[in-house]
Parts: sequence; C-alpha cells; structure tokens
Amino acid sequence: MGANLIEQLRQVEDFRTLDGRRHPLWLVLLFVIMGTMNGDVGYRAWGDFVKRHRRVLIETFGIQKHGVPSYSTIRRVTMGVDFDKLAAIFNQWASQYVDLEVSQWCSIDGKSIKGTVQDYDSFSQNFVSIVSVFTSKQGLVLGMDKFDNKKKSEIVIVQNLITTLDIKGAVFSFDSLHCQKKLAS
Repeated sequence: MGANLIEQLRQVEDFRTLDGRRHPLWLVLLFVIMGTMNGDVGYRAWGDFVKRHRRVLIETFGIQKHGVPSYSTIRRVTMGVDFDKLAAIFNQWASQYVDLEVSQWCSIDGKSIKGTVQDYDSFSQNFVSIVSVFTSKQGLVLGMDKFDNKKKSEIVIVQNLITTLDIKGAVFSFDSLHCQKKLAS
C-alpha cells in the first residue's frame, strides 16, 4: 500500500501566512474529509462536526495548545486551498485502495456545497458542487472533482473523472441528468 491519507495531505501547499496559523493545514483538511464522510456538507456542518467530536479529535491527534479549529478557520482554509491540487492528491491516494473488478457497480453524483451560493435571490445562482465516484462494493470514494455551475457542467466533470481515473469495465449509476441521447453514444 502507498502513503496514508495524512502523509498525502501534508503535500498540499499551505497558502496561509505564518502569522496566526494555529492549526496545520493537513489537520484542518483531514477534519473536513472526516466530516464529509460523516455526511456533513458545508462550512457550518464541518465546524459542528469538529465541535461535536472535539474531545476525541484532541486526544487522537494530540492537539494541545489551541484545541480544534473553529468554523471560521475551516471556512477560510476550504475557501483558500487549491482544490485541484487537493483533489489530485486525494484521488491518487484513494485509487491505491480500490481495485475495481469487471462489472463492479460505481455510483457517480454531484452535491452542491452549502454556503457557496452566490446571487441567492437571482434566477441564475452560482454555487460550487463536488462530484464523486463511489464504489458500492468497498463503500469507498474512488475520486472526486469540483465545478462552478456557471462555468462547467456536471456532465463534463463526470466524463473527465471516468477518463482521469481510468475506470474500465465498471457499471455506473447516474442520476437522470446523464440520461441524454447524445451521451449514450
């Protein structure tokens, strides 16, 4: 097996200045991933997850001086981190742990991130969505990518993920967005 997730997250470049940097970037990103795996989506939900599991996280990761990161720290980190580099690192790590068999089921779906909505009252809102490839047999995320709904389409992101992750011989389940004649060919 390859490197563990923490070793991989340590490779993500920290964009923050040294002043006021209380929590290592890898730790904040790990908490976001843990919260997401727990079903929490969005800055507030991730902050609540960390707050709710504060004692266990402090004990498990040996956090001493500043405790767990706050909602605002999580928000600043997730807004500032280079998601493309983070997704590449995560996808590389995740692919080490999943060996797809022929005709294995994979689910692909996009979910919007709460708190990223812009022009809330407008007809044409903009928001960020995360598309993930989930292997049903292992119960693991094989890969992920993001998109702004005004700049890209979930359809394009799904096609890129399948190509990038080199998924062959799998059976995919999509939502109805992907059931278009021109996509079936």
